[in-house]
Amino acid sequence: MTMNEHGARILIVDDEPQIRKLLKVTLQAHQFDIHEASTGEEGVRQASMIVPDLIVLDLGLPDLSGMDVLSRIRDWSSVPVIVLTAKDREEDKIAALDSGADDYVTKPFGMGELIARIRVALRHVAKSANEPLLQIGKLTIDLAQRIVELNGERVKLTPTEYDLLKILASNAGKVVTQRQLLQQVWGGQHHEADSHYLRVYIGHLRKKLEEDSTRPKFIITEPGIGYRFLSRE
Repeated sequence: MTMNEHGARILIVDDEPQIRKLLKVTLQAHQFDIHEASTGEEGVRQASMIVPDLIVLDLGLPDLSGMDVLSRIRDWSSVPVIVLTAKDREEDKIAALDSGADDYVTKPFGMGELIARIRVALRHVAKSANEPLLQIGKLTIDLAQRIVELNGERVKLTPTEYDLLKILASNAGKVVTQRQLLQQVWGGQHHEADSHYLRVYIGHLRKKLEEDSTRPKFIITEPGIGYRFLSRE
Protein backbone atom coordinates (compact mmCIF):
# COMPACT_ATOMS: atom_id res chain seq x y z
CA MET A 1 0.00 0.00 0.00
CA THR A 2 1.35 3.41 -0.92
CA MET A 3 1.55 6.41 1.40
CA ASN A 4 -1.40 7.92 -0.45
CA GLU A 5 -3.52 4.88 0.38
CA HIS A 6 -2.38 4.30 3.97
CA GLY A 7 -5.10 5.45 6.34
CA ALA A 8 -7.29 6.83 3.57
CA ARG A 9 -10.72 7.86 4.87
CA ILE A 10 -13.50 5.88 3.16
CA LEU A 11 -17.22 6.56 3.55
CA ILE A 12 -19.53 3.57 2.98
CA VAL A 13 -23.10 4.52 2.06
CA ASP A 14 -25.25 1.36 2.08
CA ASP A 15 -28.53 0.46 3.82
CA GLU A 16 -27.66 -3.23 4.31
CA PRO A 17 -26.02 -3.74 7.74
CA GLN A 18 -24.34 -6.99 6.69
CA ILE A 19 -22.75 -5.34 3.66
CA ARG A 20 -21.51 -2.41 5.76
CA LYS A 21 -20.07 -4.82 8.34
CA LEU A 22 -18.29 -6.88 5.68
CA LEU A 23 -16.84 -3.77 4.05
CA LYS A 24 -15.82 -2.21 7.37
CA VAL A 25 -14.05 -5.29 8.71
CA THR A 26 -12.25 -6.04 5.45
CA LEU A 27 -11.22 -2.46 4.64
CA GLN A 28 -10.06 -1.78 8.20
CA ALA A 29 -7.87 -4.87 7.91
CA HIS A 30 -6.25 -3.08 4.94
CA GLN A 31 -5.63 -0.02 7.17
CA PHE A 32 -8.36 2.20 5.74
CA ASP A 33 -10.22 4.59 8.06
CA ILE A 34 -13.91 3.63 7.69
CA HIS A 35 -17.06 5.72 8.21
CA GLU A 36 -20.62 4.55 7.57
CA ALA A 37 -24.00 5.90 6.49
CA SER A 38 -27.21 3.88 6.07
CA THR A 39 -29.27 6.44 4.13
CA GLY A 40 -28.69 8.84 1.25
CA GLU A 41 -29.29 11.93 3.37
CA GLU A 42 -26.84 10.72 6.01
CA GLY A 43 -24.33 9.92 3.28
CA VAL A 44 -24.50 13.44 1.84
CA ARG A 45 -24.21 14.93 5.33
CA GLN A 46 -21.22 12.79 6.30
CA ALA A 47 -19.52 13.45 2.98
CA SER A 48 -19.56 17.18 3.81
CA MET A 49 -18.54 16.70 7.45
CA ILE A 50 -15.71 14.17 7.34
CA VAL A 51 -14.45 14.99 3.81
CA PRO A 52 -13.62 11.39 2.81
CA ASP A 53 -10.86 10.41 0.42
CA LEU A 54 -13.24 8.01 -1.33
CA ILE A 55 -16.92 7.00 -1.17
CA VAL A 56 -18.37 3.52 -1.73
CA LEU A 57 -22.00 4.20 -2.69
CA ASP A 58 -24.89 1.75 -3.02
CA LEU A 59 -27.41 2.80 -5.67
CA GLY A 60 -30.38 1.18 -3.90
CA LEU A 61 -30.96 3.36 -0.83
CA PRO A 62 -34.24 3.69 1.14
CA ASP A 63 -34.68 7.47 0.93
CA LEU A 64 -32.71 9.09 -1.88
CA SER A 65 -31.58 7.12 -4.90
CA GLY A 66 -27.85 6.57 -5.17
CA MET A 67 -27.92 8.68 -8.33
CA ASP A 68 -29.42 11.58 -6.35
CA VAL A 69 -26.72 11.22 -3.69
CA LEU A 70 -24.04 11.19 -6.38
CA SER A 71 -25.50 14.28 -8.05
CA ARG A 72 -25.66 16.22 -4.78
CA ILE A 73 -22.08 15.32 -3.84
CA ARG A 74 -20.83 16.23 -7.32
CA ASP A 75 -22.29 19.73 -6.89
CA TRP A 76 -19.41 20.56 -4.55
CA SER A 77 -16.90 17.68 -4.47
CA SER A 78 -14.78 15.65 -6.90
CA VAL A 79 -14.10 12.89 -4.32
CA PRO A 80 -13.75 9.49 -6.02
CA VAL A 81 -17.00 7.50 -5.89
CA ILE A 82 -17.22 3.76 -6.51
CA VAL A 83 -20.79 2.64 -7.05
CA LEU A 84 -22.11 -0.68 -5.75
CA THR A 85 -25.10 -1.87 -7.73
CA ALA A 86 -27.26 -4.96 -7.84
CA LYS A 87 -28.46 -3.68 -11.19
CA ASP A 88 -26.56 -5.39 -13.97
CA ARG A 89 -28.08 -3.35 -16.80
CA GLU A 90 -25.63 -1.48 -18.99
CA GLU A 91 -27.88 1.62 -18.87
CA ASP A 92 -27.56 1.85 -15.06
CA LYS A 93 -23.78 1.56 -15.15
CA ILE A 94 -23.50 4.12 -17.96
CA ALA A 95 -25.82 6.53 -16.14
CA ALA A 96 -23.74 6.28 -12.96
CA LEU A 97 -20.44 6.81 -14.79
CA ASP A 98 -21.80 9.71 -16.84
CA SER A 99 -23.15 11.30 -13.65
CA GLY A 100 -19.70 11.38 -12.09
CA ALA A 101 -19.01 7.95 -10.58
CA ASP A 102 -15.39 6.86 -10.97
CA ASP A 103 -16.09 3.14 -11.18
CA TYR A 104 -18.70 0.51 -10.40
CA VAL A 105 -18.81 -2.96 -8.87
CA THR A 106 -21.82 -5.23 -9.38
CA LYS A 107 -23.30 -7.13 -6.42
CA PRO A 108 -22.45 -9.80 -5.46
CA PHE A 109 -18.83 -8.72 -5.64
CA GLY A 110 -15.44 -10.02 -4.58
CA MET A 111 -13.62 -8.00 -1.94
CA GLY A 112 -10.36 -8.39 -3.81
CA GLU A 113 -11.86 -6.71 -6.85
CA LEU A 114 -13.34 -3.86 -4.78
CA ILE A 115 -10.06 -3.22 -2.96
CA ALA A 116 -8.20 -3.14 -6.27
CA ARG A 117 -10.71 -0.59 -7.61
CA ILE A 118 -10.33 1.51 -4.46
CA ARG A 119 -6.54 1.56 -4.74
CA VAL A 120 -6.67 2.57 -8.40
CA ALA A 121 -9.07 5.43 -7.60
CA LEU A 122 -6.91 6.67 -4.71
CA ARG A 123 -3.73 6.55 -6.80
CA HIS A 124 -5.43 8.39 -9.61
CA VAL A 125 -6.70 11.26 -7.48
CA ALA A 126 -3.33 11.59 -5.75
CA LYS A 127 -1.65 12.45 -9.03
CA SER A 128 -1.34 16.04 -10.17
CA ALA A 129 -3.81 16.94 -12.89
CA ASN A 130 -0.95 18.76 -14.62
CA GLU A 131 1.45 15.86 -14.51
CA PRO A 132 3.65 16.33 -17.61
CA LEU A 133 4.54 12.66 -18.02
CA LEU A 134 2.37 9.55 -17.84
CA GLN A 135 4.29 6.30 -17.33
CA ILE A 136 2.26 3.10 -17.55
CA GLY A 137 4.43 0.04 -17.81
CA LYS A 138 6.51 0.35 -20.99
CA LEU A 139 4.25 3.10 -22.34
CA THR A 140 5.29 6.75 -21.86
CA ILE A 141 3.12 9.74 -22.76
CA ASP A 142 4.74 13.19 -22.70
CA LEU A 143 1.73 15.47 -22.27
CA ALA A 144 3.71 18.68 -22.79
CA GLN A 145 5.17 17.61 -26.15
CA ARG A 146 2.42 15.14 -27.19
CA ILE A 147 5.00 12.39 -27.66
CA VAL A 148 4.16 8.72 -27.14
CA GLU A 149 6.81 6.02 -26.74
CA LEU A 150 6.42 2.26 -26.32
CA ASN A 151 9.43 0.20 -25.27
CA GLY A 152 11.54 3.34 -25.84
CA GLU A 153 10.42 3.73 -29.45
CA ARG A 154 8.32 6.60 -30.79
CA VAL A 155 4.71 5.74 -31.69
CA LYS A 156 3.23 7.88 -34.44
CA LEU A 157 -0.38 8.81 -33.70
CA THR A 158 -2.88 11.04 -35.44
CA PRO A 159 -4.24 13.96 -33.35
CA THR A 160 -7.49 12.07 -32.74
CA GLU A 161 -5.69 8.88 -31.74
CA TYR A 162 -3.51 10.87 -29.35
CA ASP A 163 -6.50 12.62 -27.76
CA LEU A 164 -8.24 9.30 -27.19
CA LEU A 165 -5.10 7.74 -25.71
CA LYS A 166 -4.51 10.74 -23.43
CA ILE A 167 -8.03 10.53 -21.98
CA LEU A 168 -7.90 6.77 -21.47
CA ALA A 169 -4.39 6.75 -20.00
CA SER A 170 -5.10 9.72 -17.75
CA ASN A 171 -7.95 7.65 -16.31
CA ALA A 172 -6.01 4.38 -16.16
CA GLY A 173 -7.91 1.72 -14.29
CA LYS A 174 -11.23 3.54 -14.61
CA VAL A 175 -14.08 2.94 -17.02
CA VAL A 176 -14.58 5.79 -19.50
CA THR A 177 -17.95 5.61 -21.27
CA GLN A 178 -18.41 5.89 -25.01
CA ARG A 179 -20.39 9.09 -24.49
CA GLN A 180 -17.61 10.66 -22.42
CA LEU A 181 -15.01 9.84 -25.06
CA LEU A 182 -17.15 11.08 -27.95
CA GLN A 183 -17.92 14.35 -26.21
CA GLN A 184 -14.34 15.00 -25.09
CA VAL A 185 -12.68 14.11 -28.40
CA TRP A 186 -15.25 15.16 -31.01
CA GLY A 187 -17.43 17.49 -28.92
CA GLY A 188 -21.11 18.27 -29.24
CA GLN A 189 -24.20 16.22 -28.55
CA HIS A 190 -24.67 15.11 -32.15
CA HIS A 191 -21.73 12.71 -31.94
CA GLU A 192 -23.09 10.66 -29.03
CA ALA A 193 -24.71 8.09 -31.32
CA ASP A 194 -21.65 7.81 -33.55
CA SER A 195 -20.00 4.99 -31.61
CA HIS A 196 -18.65 3.52 -34.85
CA TYR A 197 -16.14 6.41 -34.99
CA LEU A 198 -14.91 5.33 -31.61
CA ARG A 199 -14.54 1.66 -32.51
CA VAL A 200 -12.53 2.56 -35.61
CA TYR A 201 -10.06 4.75 -33.70
CA ILE A 202 -9.79 2.33 -30.79
CA GLY A 203 -8.94 -0.32 -33.39
CA HIS A 204 -6.21 1.92 -34.80
CA LEU A 205 -4.75 2.53 -31.32
CA ARG A 206 -4.71 -1.17 -30.53
CA LYS A 207 -2.81 -1.96 -33.72
CA LYS A 208 -0.15 0.58 -32.76
CA LEU A 209 0.11 -0.25 -29.05
CA GLU A 210 -0.78 -3.90 -28.58
CA GLU A 211 1.40 -6.90 -29.34
CA ASP A 212 -1.79 -8.67 -30.44
CA SER A 213 -4.65 -6.26 -31.20
CA THR A 214 -7.15 -9.13 -30.96
CA ARG A 215 -6.06 -9.76 -27.35
CA PRO A 216 -5.51 -6.25 -25.98
CA LYS A 217 -3.59 -5.75 -22.75
CA PHE A 218 -3.84 -1.96 -22.59
CA ILE A 219 -7.26 -0.90 -23.91
CA ILE A 220 -9.95 -3.23 -22.59
CA THR A 221 -13.54 -3.11 -23.83
CA GLU A 222 -16.31 -2.88 -21.24
CA PRO A 223 -19.09 -4.31 -23.45
CA GLY A 224 -21.87 -1.85 -24.18
CA ILE A 225 -20.38 0.74 -21.81
CA GLY A 226 -16.97 1.99 -22.89
CA TYR A 227 -13.29 1.27 -22.34
CA ARG A 228 -10.86 0.79 -19.47
CA PHE A 229 -7.14 1.47 -19.85
CA LEU A 230 -5.38 -1.05 -17.64
CA SER A 231 -3.05 0.43 -15.06
CA ARG A 232 0.47 -1.05 -15.12
CA GLU A 233 1.65 0.72 -11.98
